[in-house]
Amino acid sequence: MQNVSLKQSAQKSPQLDKGVFWPAIVIIVSLALPLVLFPDPVRAGVGELLAFITGQLGWLLLLFGFACLLFLAWLAFSRYGDIKLGGADEPPEFSKRSWVAMLFCAGIGIAIVNWAFVEPIYLMNEPAMGIAGGSVQAIEWATMYSQFHWGIIPWAIYSIATVPVAYSLYVRRRPYLRFSSAAKPLLGHHSDGAIGKLIDLIVILSILGGVGTSLGLSIPLVTGLLGTLFELENTAGLNIVVLVIWTGIFSYSAYMGLGKGIKVLSDINISMAFGLLAFVLLVGPTIFIFKLWSNSLGLYLDNFIHIALWTDPVTDSGFTEKWTVFYWAWWIAYAPMMALFIARISRGRTIREVILNEVLWGSAGCMAFFAIWGGYSVYLETQALVNVSEILMREGTAGAVIAVMQSLPGGWLLLAVFTLLCFIFLATTLDSAAYTLASVSTRNLSGYQEPARWNRLLWAFLIAIVGVALLMVGGLDIVQVSTLLFSLPMMVVLIVLCWALYKQLKQDFPELSQRPVIVMQEKRLPMEAAEVDCEPEDVMPPVSQGLTT
Repeated sequence: MQNVSLKQSAQKSPQLDKGVFWPAIVIIVSLALPLVLFPDPVRAGVGELLAFITGQLGWLLLLFGFACLLFLAWLAFSRYGDIKLGGADEPPEFSKRSWVAMLFCAGIGIAIVNWAFVEPIYLMNEPAMGIAGGSVQAIEWATMYSQFHWGIIPWAIYSIATVPVAYSLYVRRRPYLRFSSAAKPLLGHHSDGAIGKLIDLIVILSILGGVGTSLGLSIPLVTGLLGTLFELENTAGLNIVVLVIWTGIFSYSAYMGLGKGIKVLSDINISMAFGLLAFVLLVGPTIFIFKLWSNSLGLYLDNFIHIALWTDPVTDSGFTEKWTVFYWAWWIAYAPMMALFIARISRGRTIREVILNEVLWGSAGCMAFFAIWGGYSVYLETQALVNVSEILMREGTAGAVIAVMQSLPGGWLLLAVFTLLCFIFLATTLDSAAYTLASVSTRNLSGYQEPARWNRLLWAFLIAIVGVALLMVGGLDIVQVSTLLFSLPMMVVLIVLCWALYKQLKQDFPELSQRPVIVMQEKRLPMEAAEVDCEPEDVMPPVSQGLTT
């Protein structure tokens, strides 16, 4: 085993890995400049490429998502689940509340605020399974499908690489917070060479692709909110102002680090978000929301395997490609950031604890947003209180979200609080992304250290540059294509990490791969009954600690 002791790791100061950092910078600038300088040629043909990827490879993305869920279920409920990510007596680094808040906010961001109100409306008008648009069945399936798109499988995709990275960092004690290090048991010395560098570059580009999609979705919403609040015209200048404010918030958070920046911002964010959820639930149609939620849960459980693998091969309506396939690609693109960030903040927890909390709390939180906010939008639509569908077609997502918010009591103050929540929600994702990107480009970085502040700030500014490039190009198709393109090689990398983890577990804990032996011993009793004699030493106790070094 190639363990490095904690003391030895601490003696090596973190340093910039130029072999990863500079190639990543060159690639990012090379991709961003054409978007800014030649937006029209770049935009041409994007729709055809998007249709080709989703149409030809969508089935592969669906199978991969389902396989992630199966692998994590096996890992969590096997005896490997008791292995502790850290020393035997090492307590968790963060409280349970702060830990869950950070993993939820890092993985969702403003996207859920953007889509929770409107996705059910989209899906009820363009439903799956050949259902008639606008029908009662379409409404019921729309609320269920939106919760499926943000539920267990997405969070399983997020979680699939978290354990391999955390195991490498806290059990094997490798001083690198990167995928190439976690793949070392399988790749050997190649993980330190060109193949390892390529993996880390794919990770960086994948993270930026996912973050770019979030920025492309979010800036129009917040620009519209500010325009409504202060009667401002929606211009390119206002978009830049919004991006600058965001950059200031998440740059400061990333600069302050985990304990004083990201943790604090996540705690504030989660409190505001669930406060607004409770507000809508209480002042809105509470009973209707609960009934719709219960109905959606029934449909979800009854049709889970069907919708998880549904490719619509005969009618080929395009629903799966437009919605489910793109979402799965988006989660895959975000998976490296989530894996590296959640691995870093999960020291002192068991494998089972990490998997179950990330998958169950993450999916439950998302489903609550869609059940309450999405249910409220459906109520407004079906009761003819607000024509959300028409506003959505005429003014887009931002206009529909603003119209739904304005239907609630609270007026200007509620809209201001919601706008602030949008700022903080995306900032909690972007500061995690900047922190993770800085970690990937740093060598000799143990799980007890943080990357240099200047490195974190630099990546924060590079994320902002990507945002400017997307604003210059306009349109979401380009960021969708980038997300899909980066998700394809990332699937291969994630499979390699899972394979490497399995190999390490078999090597490090050979006793856990053996089934306990139950010895049957005959007892000389009057009726000569046979009883099971299983002494304590015959059964392996559950492992509750990592390897000692």
